Amino acid sequence: MIYLDYQATTPLAPEALAAMRPLLEEGFGNPHSPHRMGRAAKAAVEVARDQVAAPFGPGGRLLFTSGATEALNWAIKGIAETSPRRRIVTTAIEHAAVLDTVAWLGGRGHDVIVLPVDHEGIVDLDAARAAIDGDTALVAAMLVNNEIGTIQPVAALGAMAREAGATMICDAVQGYGRVPLPVDACDLIAISAHKIHGPKGIGALWLRDGFEPAPLMHGGGQEGGLRSGTLAPALCAGFGAAAKLAFERIETDADHVFGLFGRAHSMLGGWIVNGALDRRYFGNLNIRHDGLDVSRLMADVRDVAFSAGSACASGSGRPSHVLEAIGLAAAEARSSIRLGFGRYTTGEEIDTAIALILDAADRQRAFA
Repeated sequence: MIYLDYQATTPLAPEALAAMRPLLEEGFGNPHSPHRMGRAAKAAVEVARDQVAAPFGPGGRLLFTSGATEALNWAIKGIAETSPRRRIVTTAIEHAAVLDTVAWLGGRGHDVIVLPVDHEGIVDLDAARAAIDGDTALVAAMLVNNEIGTIQPVAALGAMAREAGATMICDAVQGYGRVPLPVDACDLIAISAHKIHGPKGIGALWLRDGFEPAPLMHGGGQEGGLRSGTLAPALCAGFGAAAKLAFERIETDADHVFGLFGRAHSMLGGWIVNGALDRRYFGNLNIRHDGLDVSRLMADVRDVAFSAGSACASGSGRPSHVLEAIGLAAAEARSSIRLGFGRYTTGEEIDTAIALILDAADRQRAFA
């Protein structure tokens, strides 16, 4: 099968697997135990922490979580709980981990402002400037959108938040290891291992010095006294190895996906790209064709793994809020597919996959 669903998850890097294997086998000690095996496991965790945290530069601290969903819930709820302010500002194209969390807080008395985006999927900065005021507790915005790949002006949003005395939280899941991190503009940043060729089941929350969100879970406080639960050293090590490799290869990988994007786009005459063509991560190609039955297309092209939207919302019955936010009608959203590719995708795979998709779409139109 040709795998073109890199926004949902990425193949595990061989280097990450190699880093994990010893800790899954003989190095299985609890990293919070004081004996020799525990100390060895803890040492592996700290090496991994340094590798994952390296791109953030000096200062701050990075705490491991079970994934980005936990990290975002913790950041948003934890800051909202400790702030006397009641306003929360976010954007209309955030991941459900953000939108559902702020909606939950809205039901408990917080004033939630959801900023619109333009037809290219870029947040309206004038609306943001009007919304971020002295009663704003936090601003939450993603760096790279998971459905359409657009890159948000997080630095500008962070500057507005800082001027208003609000906390800036960034979902950098799709951007970490792929595009420059706007560290200086943010106070808390959530990331995930399995989007950068690391293992599933582990993410992290980076906190600027002086920021301590209230704990989401209570127990032993193993992570910095703020996050409870026994860490999995093997997952940490896999995350660390994947992060190290991602930042060593960031320019090479960026050039590779840029070439694949151009190759795919050139074959898709008559298809429309959803989202900006310039301000984007090029490993994401969300496209549509009028009259396309996406469910039928996916059934007909069984040898290519691609998506009709966010994997996290699949099966929920919800239409794509991202495509709706950029102004697509329901029929246009239903005729859209997302192709995601990356480090291990070849040009030949792109050629074959696009040919199969075009052939299936042509058959649909012929028998419509």
